[in-house]
Amino acid sequence: MKRTTIGIMLAAILLTVTACTSPSSPSTEGERQEQEQEVSREEMSSDTPYQVLAEQLKTPWAIDFEGETIYISEREGNIVQIQDGEFNRQTVHTEKPVAQIGEGGFLGFVLAPDFKESRRAFAYHSYDQDGSIMNRLVLLEQKGNEWTEAESFIEKIPGSNVHNGGRIAIGPDNHLYVTTGDSGEGELAQNQENLAGKILRLTLDGKIPENNPTAGSYVFTLGHRNSQGLAWNSEGEFYSSEHGPSGTPGGHDEINEITAGSNYGWPEILGDEQQEGLKTPVYHSGDTAIAPSGIAFDEEDQMYVATLRGQKLYRFQPESTSLDVVLEDEGRLRDVKVYNGKIYVITNNTDGRGVPSDNDDRLLVLE
Repeated sequence: MKRTTIGIMLAAILLTVTACTSPSSPSTEGERQEQEQEVSREEMSSDTPYQVLAEQLKTPWAIDFEGETIYISEREGNIVQIQDGEFNRQTVHTEKPVAQIGEGGFLGFVLAPDFKESRRAFAYHSYDQDGSIMNRLVLLEQKGNEWTEAESFIEKIPGSNVHNGGRIAIGPDNHLYVTTGDSGEGELAQNQENLAGKILRLTLDGKIPENNPTAGSYVFTLGHRNSQGLAWNSEGEFYSSEHGPSGTPGGHDEINEITAGSNYGWPEILGDEQQEGLKTPVYHSGDTAIAPSGIAFDEEDQMYVATLRGQKLYRFQPESTSLDVVLEDEGRLRDVKVYNGKIYVITNNTDGRGVPSDNDDRLLVLE
């Protein structure tokens, strides 16, 4: 895959499908949304057929599945269980209270591979540490209609009102991968000793793998601003989505192919800029901001990208380097999953930056 060719073609496509966005729009999730014209959600419609599986979610963040049961994390500190059409909001008890401040809160969530037997899951949440926002990675256990912290894996991951990262995924190697944001301090992303602005890798029991790029460190890659999506294709190739800078220049949201030990350049390089030892993205959005969040691959290795600023679900086909709009007119989209051949999406219109309808937020399944 030629990175330069893909970057140029995809940037052009993105400029076409998002031409209504000002080229100089800032790229921070909150700042970008403030500059958009507010359109009533009731006036919007979509030609894409879908089914609504859940309504009135409270700022949902991540989706996962166990059989036909669906689990969704909510930023204020709940997990919603959807089983046989029944909606059950379950309380989460963590040793340090969840701090839903700015872009923080109860974020990434993924079930353990043995969840059916262990009833355990991994979660990432913000908390207040002596007046400063931090993030932590914990192991949870489901007991009836409640979840309780069983163990803390990582503490004091830098956080702030913005750029907390928070996506969690289990890779083909059966290891846990976690994105962290730069907490609004870009230079931390280049500091190998700091956990901000990184993708972390650890074992399912919270240990540092022996074959991590740096011995004794959770850091798998560095130089990230605020990664919000993680996914692998059928060949085991690893990708992440990432929010670009705010202000001028804005935009430059990214899709990166992730390789162990690589440095993705923030804040040293932007877009197609090159510097020895730093990796450029597979594509970036140029001056247009879309704020990519969750990403997922289908059985044909087509990537789906949920966008917040862009308010669209895109399908990226690597073979033809085309980017197609799959779903629009549903507002901000936080996460996407492909499960048993169906595409599941959660809206994110109740996060204070969208324009929610009476039924938001919602879990949609595309037919």
